[in-house]
Amino acid sequence: MKSVTFLMLFLIGLTSLAQVTFTAEASRTKIGINERLKVDFTVDANGDNFIPPNFNGLRRIGGPNQSFSQSWKNGQSSFQKTFTYFFQPEKRGTITIGQAEITVKGQVYKTSPIQIEVTAAVDTPNQSKAVAEAGDGIHLIAEVSKYKPYLNEGIYVVYKLFLSPTVNIRNWRPLDDPKFEGFWSQNINIDQLELKQGEFGGQPYRYVELRKTVLYPQRTGELKIEPLSLAVSVEVPTDQRDFFGRRTYEVVEKNFSANTRIVDVKPLPEEGKPVNFSGAVGEFDFKLKANRQELDAQMSLELTSEVSGKGNLKLFNMPVIRTPSSFELYEPERQESVRTSSLGMQGRVSEKYTVIPEFKGDYTIQPVPFSYFNPRTEFYVTLNSSPISIKVNSGPERPRETITTSGGDNAKAQNIISSKNNFNYIKLKTSLKQKNNPVFFQSPLYWTLFITPFLAIPFMLIFGKVKNRETDQNQLLQKRANKLAKRYLSEAKKNLGTSQLFYEALERAFHNYLKAKLKIQTLEMHKDKIQELLSANGISQETTTQFLKLLENCELARYTPSVAKDMQADFEKAAKVISEIDKEV
Repeated sequence: MKSVTFLMLFLIGLTSLAQVTFTAEASRTKIGINERLKVDFTVDANGDNFIPPNFNGLRRIGGPNQSFSQSWKNGQSSFQKTFTYFFQPEKRGTITIGQAEITVKGQVYKTSPIQIEVTAAVDTPNQSKAVAEAGDGIHLIAEVSKYKPYLNEGIYVVYKLFLSPTVNIRNWRPLDDPKFEGFWSQNINIDQLELKQGEFGGQPYRYVELRKTVLYPQRTGELKIEPLSLAVSVEVPTDQRDFFGRRTYEVVEKNFSANTRIVDVKPLPEEGKPVNFSGAVGEFDFKLKANRQELDAQMSLELTSEVSGKGNLKLFNMPVIRTPSSFELYEPERQESVRTSSLGMQGRVSEKYTVIPEFKGDYTIQPVPFSYFNPRTEFYVTLNSSPISIKVNSGPERPRETITTSGGDNAKAQNIISSKNNFNYIKLKTSLKQKNNPVFFQSPLYWTLFITPFLAIPFMLIFGKVKNRETDQNQLLQKRANKLAKRYLSEAKKNLGTSQLFYEALERAFHNYLKAKLKIQTLEMHKDKIQELLSANGISQETTTQFLKLLENCELARYTPSVAKDMQADFEKAAKVISEIDKEV
């Protein structure tokens, strides 16, 4: 009997414990980065030792607020205790609110996790009445310089914060940086914010330019410029007055977002497009120069091709240099001196070639064409470099039977017979023999079989030399790719702690490495094409993903600040992923 009673009491105890509910509820599971989130943790029993979860990705702006409620119905008592928090999202993406804990009668209860999807800023965020009133006289505007640009034509977007003369603000902080999907972007540094006078809606306003970004569209059609979002601390008048009868103010934080802008990108015209056009859009000058025009064979000279002006200087392929076939031409070293302003990229880009002539003689490097599209005139322009004469004073003679024109790789060899030997082929003595002579010794067949092995030796030596030269060339290209990568990685390492300079150097390291290693051209430096080419060259999916992620970090760093810890981690990942590509290719 006692055992039955004990069992009943035990089951009743379990039932009472099972009846306790502890839940977590969010006001919304999908919000914009400029909206606020309310989260309630509710327990239907009087518990203690409440432990909130980690709110990673959320900034607490209020709470915890505790509320109690107790009621009686049909002789049954109901109790509720609620812990309320208010948050502001700190980043986009999926945020997980973990499990909260509470203890009721010695038993620990936990809530279920909640997933919140944070999107880009919305045009009309949810907000309280007080916050809504705080926004009167404040406007965040995105101004775009051109809404119908050509492909690869530089435009800019400037974000301005307009303030009515009656509005006072304390400070502001960015909530979210816009993503420029489909654009190559470069942030313009603003050293000091300046408050200027202007108009908004026909009324006098003050404004400040918060951010400028230069954009180069990389595909045609409609592209979206996402809004910039800010949290602004605004002084709002209250119904209370101070000792002197003046109205008091309270500070309210309100979120503002610039409207989304749509840009319609036009394709470059096909009519009149030069064959050698490689994507240059802007206004440029072009020249090809040599550091010396007279030297000896097996000595080196430098050929430098240089494009200067304003436009998409980092986004096109440099002209291909053609030299005489007697010249050894090595992979170029790219150099950039480019600054970015509201007018776009300006400066110069150059490629420096090392050239080694093999034979003495007089040579000419023919003019090299460079074509670009001028969006102002809407016409293509082709520039040609001046011819360069090269005199090689001493060294081995070119083979007399072969003369090569200066037209480069496509030049054709011509066989020449000297005039003084025009009749050497006429035989003055006959070598008639008796028909059906069976004698083999000292016969033509005998001498042919005897001499052939000796004649084959030079051909074997030449073939071996060619194969060795091909191997040496491949090894040279490999060493050059590694040298370029190490050079730029070293430059990136020097700028650890300076986000923009570090990631620019890191991006140059990746681009130059791919160009030298896998023959990837500048126009192919976009995510889909890089992924395709890496896969085609046998690079593993894991290595490809890591490489693309690092390139994405370089792009994001143009308009998103990074901490030193992140830069150090990206540098170590970059060195590792380049090493992996070397192993896999």
